[in-house]
Amino acid sequence: MAPTHSQSASARIVALLCWIAVVLDGFDLVVLGALIPPLTSGETPWMTPAEATFVSTISLVGMTLGALSVGIATDWLGRRKALIWAVVAFSVLTLGCAFARNYIELGILRFLAGFGLGGCLPTAIAMVTEFSRGRAGKASTTVMTGYHVGAVATALLGLVLLPVFGWRAMFVVGAIPGFVLAPVMFRYLPESPSFLIAKGRTAEAQAIATQFGITLAPPAPAEQKASLGSLFRHPFLRNSIAIWVTSFMGLLLVYGLNTWLPKLMMAAGYGLTGGLWLLLLLNAGAICGLLVAGQVGDRIGLKRAAFLWFLCGAVLLAALSVKMPSAILYPMVFLTGCFVFSAQVLVYAFTAANHPPGVRATALGMSAGVGRVGAITGPLVGGTLVSMGIGHPWGFYVFAIVGFLGALAIATTQVFQQKA
Repeated sequence: MAPTHSQSASARIVALLCWIAVVLDGFDLVVLGALIPPLTSGETPWMTPAEATFVSTISLVGMTLGALSVGIATDWLGRRKALIWAVVAFSVLTLGCAFARNYIELGILRFLAGFGLGGCLPTAIAMVTEFSRGRAGKASTTVMTGYHVGAVATALLGLVLLPVFGWRAMFVVGAIPGFVLAPVMFRYLPESPSFLIAKGRTAEAQAIATQFGITLAPPAPAEQKASLGSLFRHPFLRNSIAIWVTSFMGLLLVYGLNTWLPKLMMAAGYGLTGGLWLLLLLNAGAICGLLVAGQVGDRIGLKRAAFLWFLCGAVLLAALSVKMPSAILYPMVFLTGCFVFSAQVLVYAFTAANHPPGVRATALGMSAGVGRVGAITGPLVGGTLVSMGIGHPWGFYVFAIVGFLGALAIATTQVFQQKA
C-alpha cells in the first residue's frame, strides 16, 4: 500500500532532522582542516604542524571510539536518544574548543567531541534507512549530503570569518546550531521501531510504523540480534571483513583530503585562499556526487556503484598529481569530490541494506569505527608527506592507490536481499 501524504511528510521530518544533524557533524569534523593552515603559519604560529597532526589524530581516535561504541549506546538508550545526545555532546565540546589555551587543551576537547561526532553518523544513517521504505541507497546518500554541506559551510565561513574574527569564531559558529537542533529533535524525532520491538514494546512500534508508513520487520532471531559477535559469524563474516577494509580506505581518503588539501595546495603554490576554495569545491562536488550515487546505486546495485565510484575516484586522484592551470584544476577537484567522497557513503548504504534491522546499527557502527582507523591514518599520511616536503605530487599517488584498494575490497562482498 502506498504511503499517505501524512505518512510521507512524517518520514521526511525524520530525514530532515537526521540530515541537519549530519550537517553539523560535517562542519565540526572538517573545521580543523580549515584551521590548520592559519594556526601553523606566520612568524609565531599557534601550533606546529606536528602538534596539528597530534590534535587531528587524537580527535579521530575519539571519533573511532564513538563509532565503535554506538551499537552499545543505541541498544541501551535507543537510536533517538543516542542521536540527540551525540548532537549535544559534540556541540558543547566544540564550543569549548573556542576557549582552548594551547594545543593540548584543544586536542583533549577534540578527543571528547569525537565521541559524539563518531556516533552521530552511523546512528543517523540507521534511522533514515529504517524510515526509508525500501529506498536505502537514495536515503543514505541523501542524508550524507549533509556532511558535505557542513564541509562547504566550513570552507565558506573560513573565507569570511578567519580574516576578521580569527579561528576561535569558527568553533563558536559550529557549536551554536546544535543547541537549537537538540530540543527540536527531542520533540519531533521518533524512536526506532526495531529498537522498540527488541525491548518488547510492540504496541509503540506499531503506532510509529503506522504513523510513518513503514512495514515492521519481524523480531530478529537470536543470531541476528544486535551484537558484535554476529558480524563474525555466517552469513556476515565475509562481508564484514570486506566492508571494514573498504571503509578503512574510504575514510582514509575523506579525512586525509579534508584535513590536508588546503596545506597540500599551499605547498604546490596555490596559496591559502586557493586551498580553501579547493576544499570547498571538493565537498561541493561530493554533494552532487551523492545526489547521483544514491539513484545509481538503487538502479544498478549498491555494490556495483561503490566499485565504480572508488575506481573513478582513484583515477582522478592520480590525475591531480599533475600540475595544471586553475581553469582545469578547479573542475578536476570538483569531479574528484563527486566520486571520492560519494564512494564511502555508498559503502554505508550497502552495509545498511545488507544487514537486518536487529544488527544494522551495530554493522554501521563497526563499519564507521574500523573506517575511523583509516580516518586516523589519512591525516597522518598527509601530515608526514607535507612535513617531508613531498605532499604534491606524491600525496595524490598514495591516495590513488588507496582508492584502487577500496574498489578491490568492495568487489569481494556478497549481496543479500534485506528490507530496510
